Amino acid sequence: MSRYAPHTAESAPEASRPGLEKAARKFGRLPNLIAVMAESPATLDGYLALHGNFEQSAFSPGERQVLLLTISTMNGCAYCVAAHTMGGKMAGLSDAVVEAMRDGNPIPDVRLAALSGFATAMVEKRGWVSDAQIAAFLDAGFTKAHVLEVVLAVSLKTLSNYINHIADTPLDAAMEAHRWTKAA
Repeated sequence: MSRYAPHTAESAPEASRPGLEKAARKFGRLPNLIAVMAESPATLDGYLALHGNFEQSAFSPGERQVLLLTISTMNGCAYCVAAHTMGGKMAGLSDAVVEAMRDGNPIPDVRLAALSGFATAMVEKRGWVSDAQIAAFLDAGFTKAHVLEVVLAVSLKTLSNYINHIADTPLDAAMEAHRWTKAA
């Protein structure tokens, strides 16, 4: 059972209502994560700003979903894994790539595997990646800007993953087909 009831435009604090309206327009519905975040207008506004900034990154839509799915899987966030499974497929990622990521198996695409591997190292080492890891990431065709934008992705997902852990956010009906449970 969710510890935080998802807000509606009517139940949310007044300062959260513009963010809820913006999110509903963007996503075509009000995701439960956003509705839960509405409890804190500052948190909601911060998340929406980070999300908007990340969408302007140098990563392609598919690469962004690889990052978000990698980090969410590492953090064991069932809500976000379902969301980014759906988002990854919408962004054109193959079923093989998405399923490998969800299952913790090798990704059958060299560039995407390098991206996921670098994000994994960034999370595991809390940013203390080695020169060799950065060099390998750059050798895979990424740039110094991409390195910094991986940190942005980690920040974005840490915020949403942790809130989902605290709130026990209920899965949206639209994401039900992509439900995920962390392997033991």
